[in-house]
Amino acid sequence: MFEHLKPQPEDKIMALMQQYRADPRENKIDLGVGVYKDATGNTPVMRAVKEAEKQLWEIETTKAYTGLAGDPAFGRALSGLVLGDTVPDDRLAYAAQPGGTGAIHQALELVKMATPEATIWVSAPTWPNHPSIIRHLKLAIAEYRYFDDETRGVDFAGMMEDLAGVKPGDVVLLHGCCHNPTGANLTLPQWDEVATLIGEKGATPFIDIAYQGFGDGLEADAAGTRLICERLPGALIAASCSKNFGVYRERTGLLMAVTPDAKSRGVTQANLTHLNRQNFSFPPDHGARLVMMILENEALRAEWTAELEEIRTGMLGLRTQLAEALRARSGSDRFGFIAQHRGMFSRLGATPEQVEHIREKHGIYMIGDSRMNIAGLNSKTVDLLADAIIDAGV
Repeated sequence: MFEHLKPQPEDKIMALMQQYRADPRENKIDLGVGVYKDATGNTPVMRAVKEAEKQLWEIETTKAYTGLAGDPAFGRALSGLVLGDTVPDDRLAYAAQPGGTGAIHQALELVKMATPEATIWVSAPTWPNHPSIIRHLKLAIAEYRYFDDETRGVDFAGMMEDLAGVKPGDVVLLHGCCHNPTGANLTLPQWDEVATLIGEKGATPFIDIAYQGFGDGLEADAAGTRLICERLPGALIAASCSKNFGVYRERTGLLMAVTPDAKSRGVTQANLTHLNRQNFSFPPDHGARLVMMILENEALRAEWTAELEEIRTGMLGLRTQLAEALRARSGSDRFGFIAQHRGMFSRLGATPEQVEHIREKHGIYMIGDSRMNIAGLNSKTVDLLADAIIDAGV
C-alpha cells in the first residue's frame, strides 16, 4: 500500500515558517503566517477567554459528548453574531466544525452531495486552502478576477464580467470581510450588485467569514454577509473563531446553511449532522463552549468586544504608520492602499524577486506573492519594513 503513495506538494507558508525559524538574525521579521500577534510577537489568550476558562473549570461537570452537530446554544450564539436577526430560525441549519477550515470542507462536501456537477467560483487570488480543498473533493473550479495589481484594490468590473459566466447550480465563494490574501474588500453597494447577479444566475453564495471584527468592526464586517442572506433564498456560510476569539488551537468553527423554507431547513440540518457523523462524529466542544459563554454573558461579551476593538484599531494604526513611512520614503502616494486595506493582510504588489530580496537582505519574511501579515509588525519594525520595500524597488 504505502509504496503507492505519492509525495504531496510542500505547503509554502509552512516552509516559509521553517526558513524563518532557521534564520539566525536577531532583527528578522515574520510577516508570513496568518496568525495575529501583539506588539511583543506573542499570540495572546484574550482576557474574556481566560475568564471564561476559569468559570468553565468551576462549573463543568462532564466531558461527555454534546450532539452530532455540537451544542445548539453555540450554533445560536455564533450565528447570531454573524447574521444578527437577518435569518429566521426556521430557515437556518448549522453544525459546529473543527475550525473554519473544517466548515469550508464540510460545506463543499454538502455541495458535492447536492449538486456534484456544480462549479465552485473563487476569487483570483484567494486563500490557498480554498482551491486545494475543492480539487481534493474533485469538484470543478473556476476563477473570477478580484484584485487589481495596478491599484491594489478590487477589480470590480472584471469580477462582474467573469461572474456573468456563472451557471444555475454553481457556487460563488466570497470572503465576508478582510479578504485573504489581499486585504481589499467589496463596498456594500458592490455586495448588492453581486447579490443581484448571483440571484439572476440561480447560483448559491458561499461566504467564508474568518475575520469578523478585524476590519471595520463586528457589525460592519458582517454587513455584506447579511445583505446576501436578506436578498437570496439560500447561502452557505463558514465562520471561524480562530482570529476574533484567538482560539486557534481549539479549532472552533460553524457551518451555517440559509435555506429557502422550513422544510428544506430540516433536510439540510439532517445532512449536516450526517456529514459530521461520517467525518468525526462529534465536533470539539471546548472552544465552542468558551465562545458561547462569552457571547451569552454580558460582562464577558463587553470585555471581549473591547479587546477585539483594541486589536482592530492597533492593526489600523500600523497600516497608517506604514503607509506614511512609505510616502515619506517614496515621495508618492502609491502605497496609500495599505491604509485602505482591512484585516491582517495586504498584498504589497512586489514581484517574487523583490520578495526574495527583502527576505535575503533584510530578514523580512512574507509570502512569495507579497502577501504580508500586518499583525506581524509593531511600531518599531514599521520603519525597517518601509526601508526594505523601497530598497527592493517595489
